[in-house]
Amino acid sequence: MSNDTDYQAWRVHEQDGDYVGAEETCNTADLPDNEVLIRVSHSSLNYKDALSASGNKGVTRNFPHTPGIDAAGEVVASGGSPAVGAQVIVTGYDLGMNTPGGFGEYIRVPAQWCVAMPEGWDARKAMIYGTAGLTAGLCVGKLLRMGATPEQGPVLVSGASGAVGTVAVEILAGLGFQVTAVSGKPDHADTLKSLGAAEVLGRDALEASSKPMLKPAFANAVDTVGGSPLAEILKQVQPGGSVSCCGLVAGPKVETTVMPFILRGVNLLGVDSVEIPLADKEAVWKKLSSEWTCPKTEASARDIGRKDLDSALKAFLAGQSSGKIVLDHSL
Repeated sequence: MSNDTDYQAWRVHEQDGDYVGAEETCNTADLPDNEVLIRVSHSSLNYKDALSASGNKGVTRNFPHTPGIDAAGEVVASGGSPAVGAQVIVTGYDLGMNTPGGFGEYIRVPAQWCVAMPEGWDARKAMIYGTAGLTAGLCVGKLLRMGATPEQGPVLVSGASGAVGTVAVEILAGLGFQVTAVSGKPDHADTLKSLGAAEVLGRDALEASSKPMLKPAFANAVDTVGGSPLAEILKQVQPGGSVSCCGLVAGPKVETTVMPFILRGVNLLGVDSVEIPLADKEAVWKKLSSEWTCPKTEASARDIGRKDLDSALKAFLAGQSSGKIVLDHSL
């Protein structure tokens, strides 16, 4: 196709110290000089997108900028592989941070950022999962590699109402685990139980305690919030159990002791979904499209157009967002 094609994107501009996002016409000639040009049909909304749109310089250094750390669509120009016409997924790396992202109808990225669309999937289904689903899958995968089994006892999921947490709950429940979901949103209890949670606890279940150890209550855990709740989870994991850690919404600092690690042999497993090898991403996408599929998450996803992005991203920052939100560029 022509290297000079107009397209629509939702771009954020810095205006007198404020950051304002709106639709505007862009041109593919202005995209980065990478190997693969993709016509994006769908993207997914993430907390990192909301931070970028609000001017967070820890996420995006320079403006104007097109957020969208997730994108799925068709390859329309390529230096080789993936081939023109291929359906691909791009998540993580620098997409939507300092490289124009999925909130535009086109992106141009390095070939090594592209994952082939799993068989039987389309762009919308991939973006229901997006980075959040990928992260949840990576968390579950690490627990399984450490030997986690349903017979060992309950698995806790913190931040269970969030985008990562809900997928983790449904995957684990589908694998036969007894899931204890912890959520700060009491009105989401029924939803979490519908995803397979056996028990739903309030945020106060992980309130800070001065005790270095607590009674073992969980065989393993997925922590999506970090901070003090993670410290409390570590105190309650059974001997030899593991905690997959992937978030910091409750804070980046974890004040703990070595007691859970040296007295119970607890394993703290860090999970990165951004810079990991492409093969690791491909393996999780294949799982999500087969034995880890989440039909209830898929059924509850809602679609929005670019005109709805501003309000949706502000809801993320205000902690008022729930469920999976998919950006459909055709709306």
